Amino acid sequence: MRTILVADDDLHILELVRLHLVSWRYQVRTAISGDAALALMDDKVDLAIVDVMMPGLDGLALTDKLKKEWDLPVLMLTARGELEDKREGYMAGVDDYLVKPFEPEELLFRIQAILRRYDKPTDPTIALGDLEIRRQTLQVVQGQKKLLLPLKEFELLAILASRPGQVFEREYLMEQVWGLEYESDHTLNTHMNRVRERLASLGSCVRIHTVRGVGYRIEVSP
Repeated sequence: MRTILVADDDLHILELVRLHLVSWRYQVRTAISGDAALALMDDKVDLAIVDVMMPGLDGLALTDKLKKEWDLPVLMLTARGELEDKREGYMAGVDDYLVKPFEPEELLFRIQAILRRYDKPTDPTIALGDLEIRRQTLQVVQGQKKLLLPLKEFELLAILASRPGQVFEREYLMEQVWGLEYESDHTLNTHMNRVRERLASLGSCVRIHTVRGVGYRIEVSP
C-alpha cells in the first residue's frame, strides 16, 4: 500500500484530504507544518501533498528539502493560482499543482499520474533469473530463445520484474497498464495467466505468484 504525507495548517483541508486518501486505500501521514512533515519522513513515503502557505517552514521550502534529501514527488495545494506563484513552485521542484477548492476526483487523478511517472522503469533490459526482459523490443530472452510478448502482457511482466519479491496490488497493476479507466479484474487475471503460460513455455525458473486478496509478485525459483 502506498504512503502519502500531507502537510497543511488548515485542519479542515487536512482531514478532508486524509479521509479521501484512506478511502482510496492509501496510508496517510498528516502534519500541520513543514517542520512536522519533515519529522514524519522516511523511505516508506511515496508522495507528499504540501500546502504552499504554512507557518515556519512553508510549502516551497519544504518541497526543496523533500526533493534534495528524499527525491520525493510533491503535489502542491494552493489557494493562489497565479502564474508567478506556480513558477516559484515549479522552480522549487513541485511536480504538479492543485488550486483550492478542488474536486476530490481531480486530486486522485493527479496523484495517480505523478506516481505513474515516478514508477515507470527506465532500464532498457531487466535481468531476472534465466531471463532478459528487453523493453525496446518487447522480448523475453532465455539463452537462444526469444519470445515476443503483446504490449499489455509485457508491461505487466516488466513491472513485476523491476522489483522481484515485492507484492504489487491488483489495483496498482491495473492503473499502471490500463490507466485510470482500467478494465475488470477478469482482464488482469487473463493477462497474468497468459504471461505465466509464456514463461512456462520457456521452461524458465522465474515464477509469478498470486497473493490471495492482494495481488502478485515475481520470484526466481531455486
